[in-house]
Amino acid sequence: MPKIKTNRSAAKRFKVTGTGKLKRNKAYKRHILTKKTTKTKRNLRHAAMTDETNVKNMKKILPYL
Repeated sequence: MPKIKTNRSAAKRFKVTGTGKLKRNKAYKRHILTKKTTKTKRNLRHAAMTDETNVKNMKKILPYL
């Protein structure tokens, strides 16, 4: 059985927690920040967990994570 290639773009965006969940950063914090409120920008700082509906596909493209 050959090795499975890791999707490198996904590997840079996702980390695995100690319990095996996938951690990700939130979107919408790169540009056009002047119209976003301070509260919105503050809430975007914190990492989020990947939704359960996407975990199966993410584990497939990140086999060794």
